[in-house]
Amino acid sequence: MKTFDEIYVLDLHGNSLKKEKCPDGSKDENVFDIRQGVAIALFVRNKEAKKPKVFHLDKYGLREEKYEWLNSNEFNEKNYNEIKPASPWHFFIPRNTSHIQQYLKWKKINEVFPINVTGIVTARDKFVIGFEKNEIKNRILQFRNLSLPDEIIKQTYNLKDTRGWKISAARKKLSDDTDWNSYYQKILYRPFDTRTIYYTDKMVDWGRPEVMRHMLEENIALIMPKRVETKIPWQHCLCGVGIIDHVIVSLKTVDYVFPLYIYPDKNKRDLFNQHQSKKQPNIPQTLFDKLSSHYGQKPAPEGILYYIYAIFYSNIYRETYAEFLKIDFPRVPFTADYSLFTKLGKLGRELADLHLLKSQALSPPVAKYQGSSDNDRVEKITYKEKGQRIYINKDKYFEGIAPEVWNYHIGGYQVLNKYLKDRKGRIMDDAPHYCRIVTALSKTLNIQKKIDEIYPEAEKELIDAEEKISPCQK
Repeated sequence: MKTFDEIYVLDLHGNSLKKEKCPDGSKDENVFDIRQGVAIALFVRNKEAKKPKVFHLDKYGLREEKYEWLNSNEFNEKNYNEIKPASPWHFFIPRNTSHIQQYLKWKKINEVFPINVTGIVTARDKFVIGFEKNEIKNRILQFRNLSLPDEIIKQTYNLKDTRGWKISAARKKLSDDTDWNSYYQKILYRPFDTRTIYYTDKMVDWGRPEVMRHMLEENIALIMPKRVETKIPWQHCLCGVGIIDHVIVSLKTVDYVFPLYIYPDKNKRDLFNQHQSKKQPNIPQTLFDKLSSHYGQKPAPEGILYYIYAIFYSNIYRETYAEFLKIDFPRVPFTADYSLFTKLGKLGRELADLHLLKSQALSPPVAKYQGSSDNDRVEKITYKEKGQRIYINKDKYFEGIAPEVWNYHIGGYQVLNKYLKDRKGRIMDDAPHYCRIVTALSKTLNIQKKIDEIYPEAEKELIDAEEKISPCQK
């Protein structure tokens, strides 16, 4: 905009990566045989500089329709709509940025919880992660058995060398390791889907031990991405315990883990941590001071986390700041009203307990596992709205699933469908657990309504949080 006086963007869409469709829901096609969307941009620079203007025009539809329009139309400024890109992002597409200045005053989630990291990446999930400990143990027993050739192990388990991991070296290390049978941990792999992982740097490429060691203690973390690269709404937040995978809520981007507490390193004592003997909140003291000055008392670390969790599950918050939530870490509007802070915190805790499946409200469950046959294998997943049933095969089904619960998404995953899809071909041996997930989602919808009843009042009077966290505080 500093270089050109006029910018015209003809957006031809067709981005299959974002699963683009026409505004009316019909099919939208690319003008080329590629997945990335296409635009035609005209940049105009006059001899005498003028105040820059940006214009935009959308064209959706089938490929031939777009070709026909392009063939039959010459450039005409009147076809375009002027847009006014605003700082700091300067969108070149129509975006609602009326709330941008208020939003930018709030702290980002990584400023509230400065110590954070992306979830772990194993580079070999199918080998080191399993539904049960025994299935992993059987693989590891074969892996560390050096009488079996490397090629047999590679072919059997489809393993490949990576830049930092070589199969022959890893096998030798595990064969010599007397503690090889002690590396099993629980991992939150997908929403409500906790599995077992063989967690050691001998087998996991990016284990993120600098932060995950805190998650092996009594702790809780918020999980969310920095960006969302699909057209789905922002619904990318979940809480978790234990080891956290890198795509818990995201399909195309990496999720970050924000632990509530930081624990001392038992194996390390140096100038910086020799005095730390107990857990510390992963929250800057400056934030405690600011909240305390408004509330008249210091809020508990858990209170802050649960308040944020409630805010991020507010549909009003998600819709109001939708444009900003997709491109950077979400920001937190801290209310200046302590009673509203505690009310939202209470609802946030109820949500967290539901999502960790430890809430008393999960009993009795709203769903039941039904069917007359002995076939419990997940074969074909079908939802029938009329009977509010999810069939896993011809005879067995879960009953009592409302459409809004079946369609509920956390991040890019349709939770109930994803859970069953990942177990296709397996025996449904955890039906009670699945019924608890259904119940958790059903009650989540109710709590979100309660949050939205309070949220507008909480945003009327906010604590200004413009100051940044210094590197030293981090």
